[in-house]
Amino acid sequence: MLNFETRTGPDFGALAPTYPANTVPEWYRDAKLGFFVHWGLYSVPAWGTAHGPGGVPTEDAYAHHQYAEWYGNTVRIAGSPTWQRHQDVYGTGTSYEDLADLWDASAFDPDAFVGSLVDAGARYVVPTTKHHEGFCLWDTATTPFNSARRGPKRDLIAEFHDATRAAGARFGVYFSGALDWHVSDFPPIESDTDLFRYRRNDERFSRYAAAQLEELVERFGPDVLWNDIEWPDGGKGREDYGVAALLARYFARVPDGVVNDRWGVPYHGFLTREYTHVEHALPTPWESTRGLGFSFGYNQAEGPEHSLSGEALVRLLVDVVAKNGNLLINVGPRADGSIPELQAAAMAEMGAWLRLNGEGVYGTRPWLRAASEHGTPLRYTSGPSGAFVHALDPAAGEFALPAELAAAVAGAHWLGDGGAVESAVRDGRTWVAVPEALRAAPIAVLAVPA
Repeated sequence: MLNFETRTGPDFGALAPTYPANTVPEWYRDAKLGFFVHWGLYSVPAWGTAHGPGGVPTEDAYAHHQYAEWYGNTVRIAGSPTWQRHQDVYGTGTSYEDLADLWDASAFDPDAFVGSLVDAGARYVVPTTKHHEGFCLWDTATTPFNSARRGPKRDLIAEFHDATRAAGARFGVYFSGALDWHVSDFPPIESDTDLFRYRRNDERFSRYAAAQLEELVERFGPDVLWNDIEWPDGGKGREDYGVAALLARYFARVPDGVVNDRWGVPYHGFLTREYTHVEHALPTPWESTRGLGFSFGYNQAEGPEHSLSGEALVRLLVDVVAKNGNLLINVGPRADGSIPELQAAAMAEMGAWLRLNGEGVYGTRPWLRAASEHGTPLRYTSGPSGAFVHALDPAAGEFALPAELAAAVAGAHWLGDGGAVESAVRDGRTWVAVPEALRAAPIAVLAVPA
């Protein structure tokens, strides 16, 4: 996957714009867990090639795209599985954009939907306002190609916003800045090179994208601006509609807001890593993002073998947090607005675990090391009162404390209902026994005082 912070756009030299000095706020670093919501026209067909972690050859990756939200591009690649399936299901006379009138979101209850995310542990929620297909999920003045006028006939982002604020969580917006297939006329993207070649960089489109982002900022005051696939090059200079000016106005509107690194300019907020395992703690705040399966948009071709279990989801969260990151896990609802049962089950298991062990996650920072160097796999976090040792394999029954924490074991306690801490010294190391009550948990967490 691409690391977007390495892409910094045209070199303007002495004419380079001045970017805001805002850093990543503490609320974001404390939050640890957010939920992406990928929902759009692609949720109507809800289909992509399900090939899992093994993937396909690089040259076939776009024709066999496993991201269902890329349906609008993949369907234009002649001979691709998506191209064939679209004809089989919808016939040759139905275009991708015709799906807008087939989108029925009547089962969407925003309060119940957001409530399930918060119950799963979310501290912030980031729905897609406009994906690469160009269909806007709010009542925008910039285009009639939106959910208030077609399909659902509802301002879905306003509903998400109101429900999220009412639930006490932070609200963010995802926006596809430089890719908009609705107002572009390029061949389908078939490589990472095409990803940056086949997109508009002209002034008219730069103004169009800026006007849409300004609407979102003005109407919703989002705590997170999550841009994707950069920004049109025609809006990266000193223009009033350029990125630098847009961000300055955003931070004036939301002083404790935060942005990501996918603008294609020298200014970065938090770094993003998509479907990527980060080996060690990063020195700057970052965010891991992925779907519960191998797609962000709901892909009906995926089964349990493609999806994270609740246990795997908890372990992913703790691994990311130990390495100075947040997890932005994605839920991909069906077109009608319901959350598929496979996703809901994993979310519920994570929420149950966090209700017992959240002290070792929320508001923490990296410890001296992120992970154990040998033996039972452990992850470490630290808080105001001390350190937290996360045993990733509690069924092993015991683990050795790092030397820096051994002296404080007498004052340690288990999060949740684990009972007393039993320890013993063997071969010069302090071993802690995992209580029977915690050995079936995804992770057992030991709190060690400072």
